[in-house]
Amino acid sequence: MRVALGSDERTVLTDAVVDDLVARGHDLVLVGPPGGEDKQWAQVGREVGELVATGACDTAVLFCWTGTGASIAANKVPGVRAALCTDAATAAGARRWNDANVVVMGLRLTSPELAREMLDAWFTTNADPSEAENVARLEQ
Repeated sequence: MRVALGSDERTVLTDAVVDDLVARGHDLVLVGPPGGEDKQWAQVGREVGELVATGACDTAVLFCWTGTGASIAANKVPGVRAALCTDAATAAGARRWNDANVVVMGLRLTSPELAREMLDAWFTTNADPSEAENVARLEQ
């Protein structure tokens, strides 16, 4: 799977998630400081969102200090359903009920272990077909 990963900072957490995604066998597209580019959260959120919305990437992992700004920026891109997640249950619910295609984590409070749990949930949970009509309403 091709996964975009973006952040406005390169941290222990972003490095751990990059390593985790590579270990899972994903092909990564790095945006912002993790990819060696100096970009702010709004730029990173938009670019990651565009990678997913255009189909260049299948899904994305996005970070900023609280996760809020990056998720707002990504959600401005039509077709993006970015979910700010704080635990595995929220990540699974975002996939199941909202067909979320971008998982957003806050750099401030997310540990590498918690991120791994969220990614486990993210990659093993599918969208619930009975929610398709609700998800389609998001595009209206």
